[in-house]
Amino acid sequence: MDVQFLVELAQRTGTLPDLPTQHFIDGHWCASAHGAMMDSWDPGTGKVFLRFAAGGAAEVDAAVDAARRALGGPWSRLKPAERAHLLRAVAAGLRAQADVLAVAETLDSGKRLAEAQGDVRSAAACFDYYAGACDKFHGDTLPLGPDYLAYTVHEPIGVTAHVIPWNYPLSTAARGIAPALAAGCTVVAKPAEQTPVTALLLAQIIHAAGLPPGVVNVVTGTGSEAGAALVGHAGVDHVTFTGSVATGVNVMRNAADQTTRLLLELGGKSPLLVLADADMDRAVEGVMDGIFENAGQICSAASRLVIDRHIHAGFMERLLQKTRALTLGHGLRNAGMGPVNSAPHLHKVSGFLERARSRGAQILCGGNSTTDPQTGLGWFFEPTIVDDLRADDELVQEEIFGPVLAVQIFDDLEQALDLANGTRFGLVAGIYTRDFSNAHRLAQRIDAGQVYINEYFAGGIALPFGGNKRSGFGREKGMEALRSYSKLKSV
Repeated sequence: MDVQFLVELAQRTGTLPDLPTQHFIDGHWCASAHGAMMDSWDPGTGKVFLRFAAGGAAEVDAAVDAARRALGGPWSRLKPAERAHLLRAVAAGLRAQADVLAVAETLDSGKRLAEAQGDVRSAAACFDYYAGACDKFHGDTLPLGPDYLAYTVHEPIGVTAHVIPWNYPLSTAARGIAPALAAGCTVVAKPAEQTPVTALLLAQIIHAAGLPPGVVNVVTGTGSEAGAALVGHAGVDHVTFTGSVATGVNVMRNAADQTTRLLLELGGKSPLLVLADADMDRAVEGVMDGIFENAGQICSAASRLVIDRHIHAGFMERLLQKTRALTLGHGLRNAGMGPVNSAPHLHKVSGFLERARSRGAQILCGGNSTTDPQTGLGWFFEPTIVDDLRADDELVQEEIFGPVLAVQIFDDLEQALDLANGTRFGLVAGIYTRDFSNAHRLAQRIDAGQVYINEYFAGGIALPFGGNKRSGFGREKGMEALRSYSKLKSV
């Protein structure tokens, strides 16, 4: 079945056949202990398209027990090159199932099909990358003197828990699971309750690739039931969490009793600086991609435009023209922008703009919740730009996680730097300028885990990613991620 057939099938029936609906534990599909189920909604229509198992402490116990047994089983005796072979088979499986994965991801998350297809490619590339890293992650020898032999060894940290967000369900799952497996760990994953499907499909692909039972397990359910039980479980050695600051703080509290290691990616309020000498066309495209991709539901979205006063008026004219031309529609139609993920999230985004109006903010375009213009259904928010905001404005300081761009104006580079660093977040930043001396000076002084110059969302799986300040700690992607899933022994 090619992608067009699957799209037409999903549009006609509202779902896809044979999607997994149960937990995947110890190599088997399992119903919840009490038969509990919950709904998954298509954000593009606001309708249920799947019911799936709602797990809790009992399912988490079973999954962690399976992962601990697998940790000491045949998986632990594989050579790194043999693990690499299995991860390459997972990458091949992802590519073979790319069309089903992409359509399922669109139904589950709401994102445009083209974006979902890109996420599948990224997930496959992730498994390929860490397949290549399996036998290249090694320790050192240290010269302590003629009477000593000293060396270090990277050992797998153990059972790793992965709490996966709803905005990038498949690619974020791959980003954590692949390096954990490359390091020799075992996995229990808990996808977001809004988007369980592709994590379950990934588990199916991993099992079919030949990884032993129990190496990868997936438990679905709510954060309060399944998620809390997982991150506080005594059998878990490491937690990777991607989500909000408030939830991340709770994850830290739950993990503290077990002194469990953590990797936290907690979102951002990332600035995109446009200097007076920037390539205007390129910068406009960077802003558009940075804030309106995935309807702005990206932790590293360019949600703040920090722009030189000398070019502000002309730049905004170009940006508004492109923004007003964006079309809205169901993700399967590949309109200019898709819906937000849920009705509660739409209400949250709308609340930010209602409060901004009450403060007299300059809303240049958008600012309203809406529906798919073709069907009158779904959870959509208009592409929105709010101009000339104060540094302490809520739209500047808080993560909205929607298609809302907050504009700040600067008069010199020192003010630009102050504005860029003027929030509690420090995930990423972007800089557009032809002056690379200024670009690198700013990159040095901006407090962020990653800085883009003249291209937003640049990089790839080889480039470490993570935040500073309230954006979290630890690094994913690249060889650096393998250190997150290993413990260093000195001999």
